Amino acid sequence: MKEIVVATTNKGKLKEISAMLEKLGIEVKSIKDVLGYNPDIEETGTTFTENAVIKAETVMNMIHMPTLADDSGLEVDALDKQPGIYSSRFMGEDTSYDIKNQWIIDAVKDKEDKTARFVCAMALAIPGEETKTFLGTFEGKINDCIDGENGFGYDPIFYYPPLKKTSAVMTMEEKNKVSHRAKALKALYDYLEEEHK
Repeated sequence: MKEIVVATTNKGKLKEISAMLEKLGIEVKSIKDVLGYNPDIEETGTTFTENAVIKAETVMNMIHMPTLADDSGLEVDALDKQPGIYSSRFMGEDTSYDIKNQWIIDAVKDKEDKTARFVCAMALAIPGEETKTFLGTFEGKINDCIDGENGFGYDPIFYYPPLKKTSAVMTMEEKNKVSHRAKALKALYDYLEEEHK
């Protein structure tokens, strides 16, 4: 397999995925590179994995090329695992992450349990093959303030105790060792290395 189309236009996700898959000599293209636009796919699943499969299979059926899709988000235990599968649409898609992040900080400020995790489910749909799924989690807690310029989304409020910093302060190298997307990508990488040599 020489190229994979990623069903996203999110530059942060594309950068992380490209960094891992280029080691296998796989060129990563965004859906916009191939179709010229980003199709609006209704995510009707109730889990990250279901939504990733829906996206991957929908796009693969449109372009007939190996397609990787992910669905990821933040689960905050004190908020009944919200925002969860609604992470990107939480508080409305037009609401900035600065506002979303501050709302979450305020919501857990007086809670004893600030544990949280990023979850990433990836689905690889290849024409004529059964769709494969890969899951990764990144355990941490909600920070007391927004901190850091790296990353995107909820990274500035996600504190990773072993490194004593938020995901948005971590370098790409640090993140690629422990993040939810890195773990799901590692499982994908291992599969591709074994199955598609």
